[in-house]
Amino acid sequence: MLQRIKNLLERNATLIAIIITITIAVLSLKTFHFKNPIKISFFDKILHSTAYFVVTLAWLFSQRLKKNKLIIVILLFLYGILLELFQGWFTPNRTKDYYDVIANGFGIIIAALLFKYLYKFYKRLLANLN
Repeated sequence: MLQRIKNLLERNATLIAIIITITIAVLSLKTFHFKNPIKISFFDKILHSTAYFVVTLAWLFSQRLKKNKLIIVILLFLYGILLELFQGWFTPNRTKDYYDVIANGFGIIIAALLFKYLYKFYKRLLANLN
C-alpha cells in the first residue's frame, strides 16, 4: 500500500506542483470578503512564506533528478513578484505589498536550503517502510 502511494506521488509530482502553483495564483488574485477581517499583517507574511515554501518543495521534488534547482528558485521568485504586481493592478480590494515579496522569497530560500535534507529524510523514511 505504501509503495503504491510512493509511486503515485512520484509519478504525479509535476502535476501536484502545477496544482499548488495555480492555487497560489487563485488565492493571491481572488478578492475575499470577510465580515470580521483579521488585522494581523504578520500572520499574512507567515502565510506567504509557508505557501512559497510548499510550492518550492513541490517543484524541487518534481524536478529532483534534474540540475535546474536554481532556475526553479528564480522562476518562483519572479512568479511571486508578478502575482504581487497583478494584485495591485487587477484586483479591486487588494494591493501590492513589497513585504509580501520578501516573505515569498524567504519561503523559497528556506525550502531550497532544506530540500536536500528533507529529500534524504524522505528516502530514508521510504527505505525503512519497505
